[in-house]
Amino acid sequence: MAKVFEEMESAHQEFIRKQPLFFVATAPLDAAGHVNLSPKGYDTLRVLSSKRIAYLDLTGSGNETSAHLAENGRITFTFCSFSGTAQILRLYGEGRTVLPGSEEWAELLPLFPTIPGTRQIIVAEIHRVQTSCGYAVPLMEFKGERETFRKWAESAGEEKLEAGRKEKNVVSLDGLRTPLGMG
Repeated sequence: MAKVFEEMESAHQEFIRKQPLFFVATAPLDAAGHVNLSPKGYDTLRVLSSKRIAYLDLTGSGNETSAHLAENGRITFTFCSFSGTAQILRLYGEGRTVLPGSEEWAELLPLFPTIPGTRQIIVAEIHRVQTSCGYAVPLMEFKGERETFRKWAESAGEEKLEAGRKEKNVVSLDGLRTPLGMG
């Protein structure tokens, strides 16, 4: 049975910190637009308070989350227990993109490990926390992080990554501009 909370309690925060994988979902206001659901790994998520989280967003082939947040701010995070006690935790909130060079960037970046290919930071103010059983989520064993992204980003170098972001990360699939494309 689902339980709803107004903020992340300490047990929720501890559960989040233990998960090696989380999912981020956003959508444009246009019902015909594409819903984006993106898995996230590495040590990229931080609980900033009982109502605020942030994650280090890495360069990718698209930038849907950032575009959707610029348009409407809606964001949902999902965490699943793949080992131990079954549980699903969802965080509903309003998110925004923090870009390199901003004052907030300088405050948040030191909270994260250095990962080549870092693109932006997503910050969300959480207004609803919901737990559910997760009884049908499979048991799986975490074997470690893939090094593919790090190796790719290191070999590309910052100049090539920046050029790729300007080419592929400034407009969403639905034609929405991202904060990277607004500057």
